[in-house]
Order: sequence, then structure tokens, then C-alpha cells
Amino acid sequence: DPALFSQFPLLEDALQAMGVVVWPEVEFEADDALAAAADKAARDGRVRQVIICTPDKDLGQCVRGTHVVQLDRRRGLIRDEAGVEAKFGVKPESIPDYLAVVGDSADGFPGIAGWGEKAAARTLSRYLHLEHIPRDWRQWDPGIGNARRLAQSLYDSWDDALLFRTLATLRLDVPVFVDLEELRWAGPRPEFEAWCQRMGSPELWERAMSARNRAQAQTAI
Repeated sequence: DPALFSQFPLLEDALQAMGVVVWPEVEFEADDALAAAADKAARDGRVRQVIICTPDKDLGQCVRGTHVVQLDRRRGLIRDEAGVEAKFGVKPESIPDYLAVVGDSADGFPGIAGWGEKAAARTLSRYLHLEHIPRDWRQWDPGIGNARRLAQSLYDSWDDALLFRTLATLRLDVPVFVDLEELRWAGPRPEFEAWCQRMGSPELWERAMSARNRAQAQTAI
């Protein structure tokens, strides 16, 4: 939408003036960049924990134990691997399969007819990925329920299910940063104060400077 798109340069300029690293994405989606950055940061031995600051369902596939977690700021909680399983009923690696059959309105695909959250959780908690689900419903775990109907619906729409899973699978090959030190925040740039004044939000400059001072004090310790 032009009204939304026109705000992108303003936001990018504001974040850069605040000293935040910005990756303007054209070819890839923001979620792909988040996933790639989280994966790369998690592989660095200096990193104790990676916090993905969004509760979006598809980012749940990036969670690894307590090392890579999601922040649900609205609810004030950190969701680790156990938290993902508690919320969706499946392991993080099954999230793309889960979304493929349940659907994801945010990414614009409807899922598979007859597959709801409970059916998806019961099935994918036993069969990690779609390919592991037996084609013969009589071979399904009896605890799943409605196996005949679910199997017919899934395999009648098999190509769609695989396409939806591809859409739900985040990419890890997005170019983000070369070295972790690129992301270290050193505080706002001098021009950020003028930006805050221009936007009528001088308190943002004060908050940014306070955060910088705290960060410097922690580094000194």
C-alpha cells in the first residue's frame, strides 16, 4: 500500500540514526532475514542466547532449546522450545508442516480442508513431517482420531500441502551480517537528537542516551 510503503524510508532513517543496524529487504521477506540472522548468531560461540523479538507463528521453527527463543512482548513471556511445544503441540521443526495443513492468513495460504489445530498437533506430534504420515489411514496411530477423513483430505491436496509448507519454511541463506560485531549497538548517532526534535519526541533521545550509558557501564564491568 503506498501509504505504508512511503513510511519505510522514514523508519529506516530513524533506526539508522538511532544506531541500529538495518537490512532493507527487497528480494527476501523480513521473517527470512530474522531466521537467517538468528541461525547465524546462534552458531557463534560468543552468543549465550538469541532472542527473536516477535511471537509470529512461523518464527517458532527457529527456536532451539533455550539457546534461540522468541519474545512475546505483549504477553511478557519468553517462549523456548518447550514453550513452542506447549503452544502448538509440535516441535519447532514441525512448524512449517503444521502451518501447511492449518493455514496461515498472514502469509496468504488456507491450509488443508478438515485440518484444524488439534488434528495437526495430534498428527505431527507423532509424525514429525508430512512425508512421515502413512498414506494408508489404517496405519495411523489410533490416538489421532478421524484418520480416514484426514488422510483423504491430505493426500487429495498433497501438492498444495507441499507448496504451503514451502511458503511457511523460512530461508536461512539471506545475506545479513558478516561478523557479529557489526550488530553491537554503540548508541545513537548525533543526528538522532535532531530527528527526535523534528518528530516532536525529544524523550526518545533521552531514552536512547540512557540505554547507551547503561550498555557502556555493563561493558566496563
